[in-house]
Amino acid sequence: MDIVKLYPECKDNIWGGNTLKEKYGKQTDKTPCAESWELSFHKDGETRLANGKTLKETVTDKDLGANALDFPFFPTLVKLIDAKDDLSVQVHPSDSYALAHENSFGKTEMWYIVEAEEGAGIYLGFNRTVTKEEYETAIKEKRLLELLNFYKVRAGECYFIPSGTIHAIGTGCLICEIQQNSNLTYRVYDYGRKDKNGNERELHIEKALKVTELSRFESKPLRVTVGDGERIGASRYFTVTKLCVAGEGAVFADEKSFRALTCVRGSGYIEDQEMRAGDTYFVPANYGKTVLKGNMEVVMTEIRKYYIGIDLGGTFIKGGIVDDLGNVLVSDKVPTEVDGGSEVIVDNIAKLCNLLLAQANMTFGDVEGIGMGVPGTIDGEAGVVVYANNLHWENFPIGKELEKRTGVKVKIANDANVAALGETKFGCGKNYKNTVLITLGTGVGGGIVIDGKLFEGVRSAGAELGHSVIVAGGEPCTCGRKGCLEAYASATALIRDTKRAMEADKNSKMWEIGSIDKVTGKTAFDYYKTDASAKKVVDRYIELLGVGLTNLANEFRPEVLILGGGVCAQGDALVKPLQAFLDREIYGGKTGPQVKILTATLGNSAGLLGGAALLME
Repeated sequence: MDIVKLYPECKDNIWGGNTLKEKYGKQTDKTPCAESWELSFHKDGETRLANGKTLKETVTDKDLGANALDFPFFPTLVKLIDAKDDLSVQVHPSDSYALAHENSFGKTEMWYIVEAEEGAGIYLGFNRTVTKEEYETAIKEKRLLELLNFYKVRAGECYFIPSGTIHAIGTGCLICEIQQNSNLTYRVYDYGRKDKNGNERELHIEKALKVTELSRFESKPLRVTVGDGERIGASRYFTVTKLCVAGEGAVFADEKSFRALTCVRGSGYIEDQEMRAGDTYFVPANYGKTVLKGNMEVVMTEIRKYYIGIDLGGTFIKGGIVDDLGNVLVSDKVPTEVDGGSEVIVDNIAKLCNLLLAQANMTFGDVEGIGMGVPGTIDGEAGVVVYANNLHWENFPIGKELEKRTGVKVKIANDANVAALGETKFGCGKNYKNTVLITLGTGVGGGIVIDGKLFEGVRSAGAELGHSVIVAGGEPCTCGRKGCLEAYASATALIRDTKRAMEADKNSKMWEIGSIDKVTGKTAFDYYKTDASAKKVVDRYIELLGVGLTNLANEFRPEVLILGGGVCAQGDALVKPLQAFLDREIYGGKTGPQVKILTATLGNSAGLLGGAALLME
């Protein structure tokens, strides 16, 4: 399917104006033209194409993308709304209530303000927490507006309206509304207005009282820079990104979702088709790169999946909400509080998840689950931490405990393995399917990804890459053996060997740091070019690390070896000699597939991105 222009179904609601016809080019006999349903599969108004056929009957499953097919019907509806008069004060039910009582889905929506007259605004949520009795009394006494937040609005602003939130669009607003594919509304107050037949419009007070969220509401706009533009709205039903085109820009349609592009300001071209304010174009899934030219502002709607990624550490629990493209919408951290015991730690993880969801205007219903990296020996299939020394856990079923608190799927893996998956899926290894990650920190950890999937061994106990012996009978290792890679390639080992070199050479320039206690993993590298003892330390370090990397390259023959951890800050001073060593020593030399050495790029985000990626495998 090619990129196609959409022709909307228009509605003549009594509160509407004619700006959509007069300024935005909507072709309709209806007056007023209150709404244009730009992207709609809904039976009350289906979008059509230039040939008169509906979009619904034209597109294939492939055109919509895999994410849309996970719903029982197309989940999204995009409208333009012209409010010449105030819309009714209303509320939309949640899915659970709507399915139980209306044989329909509920409605979560968001508004992007396209135009706003001076002083125009919206009503959104209660300005304080109220009781059901206060709510009902205010409706009867026709003073409900006193209890609601009134936001004066300006073009370019966006507002997210979860189901159950009371709201109304005010006079003088022209809005792009992106919502669930539902036309279910409970009208609460309508200013005593009468319809075209002279009758007051029906109210749905009894139902509204059952579904309205009574807590104080605070609008929290989402604005996150992503690859395409600025992410301004996210839910399981729709994802919205604002694109500002000044000259030339592009979007990329992957196989998971279509893109619907609505021009809200300016004009230009989408590929070779003219695009003006008010136009909406449909880009099928897997279309690839789409070029936009001109000077225009575009609201792009798609369907993405979201995940909570958690990196559980001994001091802090870090987490974020990640989409299936690797964009981190929000991130935060809370103290682990190990001394509080396992229940406190799990409570803190759940607390962080709730905090992240609130920041993104989401609920647990919007995410596919929670993926988490945990230090220690992990049985990922069972969701059990077999042993984690710094958390004081043995055979702790963290997966089940967290599922109890959140109601969503939980998947866990060793934290080093998770970091490897994160770097492979979204970091420096994103163009490869077979990778090995080595982390050079206090110890040496690692992870293996084969054909895009994490390799963990039986009961997730494998991939202990730091504990392969490279010097028989060598330096003692923390695991109890001698001569392990960790005993020579960790930052701890590098510091040990630097101190030994300084003690053996009192004339070493490394003593310029002032004291042996000030030695770090970079000290020897800092003096590599000016001090013979420092050069010996670095050369020996690179040789032994090179031996370990060559072993891994021979055993797994990955496309890339990824180096992570603090030592990698040395960049080319570390990577170039290691690459030369590997190229010289690898089995088969230049006759076999070559293995590149790369440095990790995700930093502290690798854990939460990898955690999310556990649920994407």
